[in-house]
Amino acid sequence: MTTRREPGIPVTRLRAARNAVSLVFVLNGFCFASWVSRVPDTRERLSLSNGQLGLLLLALSMGSLLALPLTGAVIERVGAARVVLLGVSVDVVGLFLVALGASVLESPWPAAAGLFLYGMGTGTWDVAMNVEGAAVEHELARAIMPRFHAAFSLGTVLGAGLGVVAAGLHLPMTWHLGGVGVVAALVVVPAVRSFLPRDREAGEEPPERLSALSAWKEPRTLMIGLMVLALALTEGAANDWLALALVDGYDVAHWVGVAGFALFVSAMTAGRLWGSALLDRHGRVAVLWSTMVAAAAGLVLIVFGGHPAVAAVGIVLWGLGASLGFPVGMSAAADDPRRAAARVSVVSTIGYTAFLAGPPLLGFLAEEVGTLRALLVVVLLLVPSALVVPAARESRGPAARQRSAGIKD
Repeated sequence: MTTRREPGIPVTRLRAARNAVSLVFVLNGFCFASWVSRVPDTRERLSLSNGQLGLLLLALSMGSLLALPLTGAVIERVGAARVVLLGVSVDVVGLFLVALGASVLESPWPAAAGLFLYGMGTGTWDVAMNVEGAAVEHELARAIMPRFHAAFSLGTVLGAGLGVVAAGLHLPMTWHLGGVGVVAALVVVPAVRSFLPRDREAGEEPPERLSALSAWKEPRTLMIGLMVLALALTEGAANDWLALALVDGYDVAHWVGVAGFALFVSAMTAGRLWGSALLDRHGRVAVLWSTMVAAAAGLVLIVFGGHPAVAAVGIVLWGLGASLGFPVGMSAAADDPRRAAARVSVVSTIGYTAFLAGPPLLGFLAEEVGTLRALLVVVLLLVPSALVVPAARESRGPAARQRSAGIKD
């Protein structure tokens, strides 16, 4: 982490930008968890097997992967604020189409089309908000990216909580998901007006005139991407399969499965809130290795615990363990603000490959060994990913991040 640049942005302007970025992260998580909370209902309404559901979820990942490689170049041209607006606009259409296909037309094709659009929108939105968050973090010279992702997790808690109520009351998906999309759009539009000036997103000096694809040739960027790949699967497996694993493996009601997902995202939120202090004190490498151990232990407890209470402990450990991988990867990719957009785009694209391969992989495994035991593949992938964690090491060490920009929490 580098020091805050001079001349500095006024404290009130920085505070407004920080709060705006946090709000945008909250809404992104709120939209995502709202969709995830209706996955069990979607499987039931469309009469899908686990393998077929995995293929349906693939549409979301394909949409994201199509948009992600291009997003960095677009941000460099028009700025993060406009790209966030583009992403949320596409998300609104996608969420409504998903709900229409699953609950009204009861056809997988419009649902898949909606998930494809939602994937494009949320992937674009995701890169843009991370680029803006990295710019704010750079101005503050503090490890606050986990707190932005904690805001995302807070949004998922709110979305999952609303989803529990919606599923319990059998609220039509068109009302639920369509309403969520509209609310998100109405809040995001004024929020992005407080983002940092565009020149601050790329550093005080103009970025080098390099192709947006040149970041794909950087070994450190690629290793960070591989780390994020495994840790994104660790997080994404819970998003897609935790509720279903509890329903199938522990024979509980749908709303209990959704409540398990809500517990997971609550634990992730706590981990991200505490994570900033841990990163400032111990550095990225030690913290990431510790969280990987916690995630693996939690998954083992969920799969072999045999009792819902044991599974609940495992869910908390899994959530804490999955909390920091993605935000730390984004921070590491954006250490140099001059190439932050391109590098965050690369790391996000590699990370989202987990969301492309994960749903069908776990779906087909679930057909063979059961939804619960299929989660063990995540534990196996954490082992090699631990070897590339040192690529995310800070160039100046934890002490450099402890310099405060004068803004209190």
